[in-house]
This record gives sequence, structure tokens and C-alpha cells, in this order.
Amino acid sequence: MVYSNRTSVIYAGVTFTWRQTYERCCRLAYSLRSLNVVKNDVVSVLAPNIPALYEMHFAVPMAGAVLNAINTRLDAKNIATILRHSEAKVFFVDYQYVPIASEALRLMVAGSKDGLSAQYAMPLVIVIDDVDTPTGVRLGNLEYEQLVLHGNPQYPGEELEDEWNAIALNYTSGTTSAPKGVVYSHRGAFLSTMSLIQGWELGTEAVYLWSLPMFHCNGWTFTWGVAARGGTNVCIRNTTAKEMYNSISQHKVTHMCCAPIVFNIILEAKPHERCEITNKVNILTGGAPPPAALLEKMEGLGFHIMHAYGLTEATGPALVCEWQTKWNQLSKDHQARLKARQGVGILTLADVDVKNKKTMESVPHDGTTMGEIVLRGSSIMKGYLKDEKETAKAFHKGWFFTGDVGVIHPDGYLEIKDRSKDVIISGGENISSVELESILFKHPNILEAAVVAMPHPRWGESPCAFVVLKNAGTTTENEILAYCREKMSKFMVPKKVEFVTELPKNGTNKVLKAELREVAKTLKISENIPTNNKRSEPRYQQDEQDKILAMSRL
Repeated sequence: MVYSNRTSVIYAGVTFTWRQTYERCCRLAYSLRSLNVVKNDVVSVLAPNIPALYEMHFAVPMAGAVLNAINTRLDAKNIATILRHSEAKVFFVDYQYVPIASEALRLMVAGSKDGLSAQYAMPLVIVIDDVDTPTGVRLGNLEYEQLVLHGNPQYPGEELEDEWNAIALNYTSGTTSAPKGVVYSHRGAFLSTMSLIQGWELGTEAVYLWSLPMFHCNGWTFTWGVAARGGTNVCIRNTTAKEMYNSISQHKVTHMCCAPIVFNIILEAKPHERCEITNKVNILTGGAPPPAALLEKMEGLGFHIMHAYGLTEATGPALVCEWQTKWNQLSKDHQARLKARQGVGILTLADVDVKNKKTMESVPHDGTTMGEIVLRGSSIMKGYLKDEKETAKAFHKGWFFTGDVGVIHPDGYLEIKDRSKDVIISGGENISSVELESILFKHPNILEAAVVAMPHPRWGESPCAFVVLKNAGTTTENEILAYCREKMSKFMVPKKVEFVTELPKNGTNKVLKAELREVAKTLKISENIPTNNKRSEPRYQQDEQDKILAMSRL
């Protein structure tokens, strides 16, 4: 009604207006209903950031159904598990993922023969051809563009009877446990969307680059947010340096979201992959806390970074690092450190706090005392699908427990320190692996770093650093340990540095620290770190004030 003639979607040379996108969504919703999709049916989709996946964020709810965007980085077994658990009625598959989808369906059939899914019917499979260059790939007789073509552009959509009805089903990436199906409500999605477009100041003519997968919490709800502001969606099939630079330069991108790993892709781009960036690009980043040094490098290229914190269960970002004008007078390094914090709760979140899990008391606002980050509000998930036990465990006294450890600074801003299971407890000291990783990242030769606990004969646990170098052989373990002794408290210095070519990661690029901990158990403490002479241990080299502080933390 308002933005009908504005450009809605740009992809591979194809451009749609908002009027066209609206009609395509109406047509698709009508076709889904004609395929006997009814209220609360799950519609799954395995696709990259293409127009079809964007349109399904509207068309599937318009049909009264629930959208399940599947992580494209999962293997066939996990995809089969999700399809079976969600009881997906329809399964859309992009032509690029037909081989892995076929294998997932084969596993489902095999499971049915074994009696694992006797009550579950196989989903109707529909292939998505590319809009600009049809491939002719088929798993059956149905194809996405044909459904759009034969749908009714005047279809009004199903009436939403209750704002607490489910709109989406997203599966957690689960680094240590099986993925859980997180159910979003229409109300929760609406509230999250409204908070983020306001908090990030998404204007009415924003040009948004889809560098963040739409399967990540429905693109952190910006699938809906860009439409709310009549912005333009620039879709790219692959998050490569060349595609991102070209899109930013050609379409004058104003906003994009990404995990910190994408920063490395941008920074490490080859000269022929780069384009001049003439306009400011606002980036909302989340995931692992980005090291201050990384933020500083990105700012130098013309990107304006805002950090957020969230998780699948919170319908995407729940905290944003709200920037204050007075901070512009600070040094670049100080600004980068402030930007690395997770910040304050989004407007529509009822409350956020850091609590002692045992006593439920709030931690003091001293930037030091750690506790678990807890949230509450209508934007939190409805619960885990078919899992009352895990749902009950996630909530306590009205609060959702995130499993993340953080502190609150005197100005009220939160900073995540670690996952609760990743905190290293050495001789009674809590050591934040995130803090160590941030320091390691500042080393000029280090591309990536992950720190986990390894067994220690005296202290129980000690830090072990797994390091990926920018160029192999450019530094040694002794050099990195010497660097650490200069940059951090002595009790925090890793007892071992292990060089690897890559870090193990799950489908959402989270480092699998559980795997690294198992490897660390097999490693020996570096010989150049004294362990027998009690007087030379780092803990005994602290002054009295440090000891008092350490005891107060205990």
C-alpha cells in the first residue's frame, strides 16, 4: 500500500518491486492452501539467501502455517532428524541442495522401514529453480515458480486468530547436545522486529545486504523488518568477499548483519575481489564476541559496527550495544572495547539481568563479578517443540536462563564473558576463554584462536590455546606464550599453544569447544612453563591486592 513501487528484492540481475513481492507471496500462500497445507502445518525449506526463501517468510504465515528454515550447513542425517521431528508437511529444496536433501529423504524412508517413523508421512517435496537461470532439476513434478505462477494474487491470507500462534520453528545449532526445535510466536517475532529496526535506526530507504543466513533466527527478524520500512533486500547466494564487495559498491548497501567470522572474509579479501566503498555501511554483528582489534580494523574500512547479543530462544538479538555520542571523543582503541560489549536490552524485552544462578541475586554493577545472563519478555520463545522437560529446565522463576556468563558494567551495559560450560577454573580462579581469545587475536600473525580447559596436575584446569595462523610457520609457541605473558595476568597465560589449520565448527560457525577439550586432554603442558617450583607458578607471583581480589571472587 505504501511502498509498492520501491525495489523490494535484488538478486542476480533480477529485480522485484514491493507490489510484485506482495503478489508473489499471495500466490504462493494460495498454492500452499491448495496443497492442503492448513493451520500449524510445518513448511520446511533448505535454501540459501534467495528471493524464494525471503518470500516464504510471508507466504507461509499467510497460509496459516509455520516456517522452518533449515540450516544449509547441516548434514543429511541432521536434516532428516529435523524433518521427522517437525513433521514437515512440505519440504522446499533449492536446486543446489537436491543431492543432500535426497540423501536426507532416503534416511527418512530407511527409518520408516525400521519402525522409527511409523506414524509420520513423508513431506511433499518442491524444488526451487533459480529465478534467472532455471536448471530443470526436479525431485518430483512440483517447482516453486510454477506454484507462484498458478497462485491467486488476490488471496487475502488466513486470518490470524491469536497473536500467540506459532509463526516459525528454528532449530538450535547445539554445540554439545542435540538440536532443539524453538517455537516463535507472531507476537514475539513482531516485538523483536520492531525493537531492532528502531534500535538499529533502520531507515525507510535502507538497502540491506543478506550476508547473514535467513535460517539464523529468520535473519534476526530482518526478513520482516526490511519490509516494515520499505527497504531493499539484496540477496546473494554465497557470502564471499567478491559478492559482498560487489553488492555494497553496486547497490549502495546501507545495512548488513553478520557473525564476526564474516569480518575475516572482508578483511582477507584479495585485491581483485575488492571494490571501493564510498558510503557508510552499518553492520549489526553477533555470535562470538568480536575482539576489539577486529572491530577497529573493520571501522578503518568504512564499516560502522554495532554489537548485539542473542540466541535462537530469544527470537534473535536480545541486547544491543547502544552507542552514546560522548564516546566519540574517546580513542579508537577505547571505542572498539566499548563496541565489543553486548550492551542493553532491546526495547520490547521486559527485563535482562546477570544473576547468581544458585541464589537468584543480581550481580553488582562492577564489570567484574560474573553470573548467568537471564532474560524475560514476550519475545522469548514459546518453548521447545515436543520437549516439555527441556522447556521447563530453560525457565526458572519467570526468567529464561541463557547459559552465558557475563558481567554488568557500572554504566549498566552487559558484557558476555563465556558460555557457562567454557569458563576455565584454574586454582579457584575463573578464567574467561573469550577474554583470552580477544588478546590472542591482536597478535599480528593469528587469524583465529579458541581457548579451552586442559587438565593440570596442580590447578585442576589451565588454558590451552588452539591457534590458526594467517601464514603457517610465521611464529612459534614460545613466541606466542611470551606475547601472552606481556598482555595478560600470569595466571591466565595458556599452558599450551596448539597450531591447527582450522578450528572445528558446527553448521552455524560456532567453534566446537567440546571437541577441542577432548583434544586438549591428550596434549602435554609446554615444558617452558614451570610447574614444579611452587614459587614460580603464576598464582604465587601476584601481589597481595590481586590475591585479595581473587579470594573475594571465590
